[in-house]
Amino acid sequence: MKCPSCGFEYFYEEDGFNVCSSCQFKWEESEDENFVLDAHGSKLYDGDSIIVIKDLKVKGASQTLKQGTKVNNIRIVDGDHNIDCKIPNFGNMSLKSEFVKKA
Repeated sequence: MKCPSCGFEYFYEEDGFNVCSSCQFKWEESEDENFVLDAHGSKLYDGDSIIVIKDLKVKGASQTLKQGTKVNNIRIVDGDHNIDCKIPNFGNMSLKSEFVKKA
């Protein structure tokens, strides 16, 4: 297991949380693996980084989300748009996993 924030492989347990030895990020270990598959079939987990593989029109925005945009620290959610993230110059957004690949 690696840190969901920075990917560092060494961590310790404190008060029921895992704590990264490098960045001090705290997370709970979930019993059920919560993941989705990207456009290439790779598993995406909470905290992963992704890259958008197609220009996407954004409702309510005058510009499109460009192919090659990198997004850090995603969160996996239930529903049609199964990735929640924060994209610079766009804000909080939900994406479909079929339009992204693991970075």
